[in-house]
Amino acid sequence: MSSILDKINNKDLINDEVIATDLLVTAKAAVRSYAVAITETASPEIHKILKKQLDETIQLHHEVATYMIEQEMYHAYDVDEQVSHDLEKAKLALEMPSS
Repeated sequence: MSSILDKINNKDLINDEVIATDLLVTAKAAVRSYAVAITETASPEIHKILKKQLDETIQLHHEVATYMIEQEMYHAYDVDEQVSHDLEKAKLALEMPSS
């Protein structure tokens, strides 16, 4: 099974925004995973390790989100602007090669 990156012939489609968005989404998922893992462990040692990793992941998420906001890749405080931005990206995604 080939990945989406294997299907993209135009390297201009992979840019800082795509990479940052992927990192932001991954960090957000990791925050949820660590939070769930913390509630599932009874070991104080494991709880401490998971809490440290959760804190580090929250900090990473904050740094990536701040970068994206500063670079106008993410419009966290302007819903209309973010929707417009997302629609532009969706149109671009629909134009991407499918095979």
